[in-house]
Amino acid sequence: MTDQREVAIVRWPDQSPSAGEGLAGLLTAYHLRTEAEKSRAVADVDGLPDRYQAEISDPRTAFVDDAVLLALSGDTAVGCLVVTAPAGGRSEIKRLWTDPAFRGRGIASGLLGAALAHAAESGVSGVGLSVWSWRTGAIALYERLGFVITESWDERDQLVCMQRAV
Repeated sequence: MTDQREVAIVRWPDQSPSAGEGLAGLLTAYHLRTEAEKSRAVADVDGLPDRYQAEISDPRTAFVDDAVLLALSGDTAVGCLVVTAPAGGRSEIKRLWTDPAFRGRGIASGLLGAALAHAAESGVSGVGLSVWSWRTGAIALYERLGFVITESWDERDQLVCMQRAV
């Protein structure tokens, strides 16, 4: 059995090409949960919007210019996060998800720390993200890490936009 306390953060697919199936599972859980929280619950991946299905079925193409970070417990993917390619001096953090069985162990904080380090290495001046207003735990985490709520760049109702300098 894998020691679940030891989690490594790696860039996918560079350091862990075999974890692609785990990434697909994490993205599936993320999108299904998000749709359910938006009162649009779907039974499976086939009910998701096409763009989400594309991320799940072919993350290598969907995130071709982006950095995908995975949290691994042994060979098992237990968390993920995407940092978009720099544009206009900024990157965006997307798809932060930790397997519920592994929550409370600092995995999301570790992924965010690695994302901020990656963004700094990419030469961006800031990082933005958007989060649904009902995800109060995530908002609190982002605020602890220095993100501040800013004017929305997205017109979707109940979406909170945040940013932070790197």
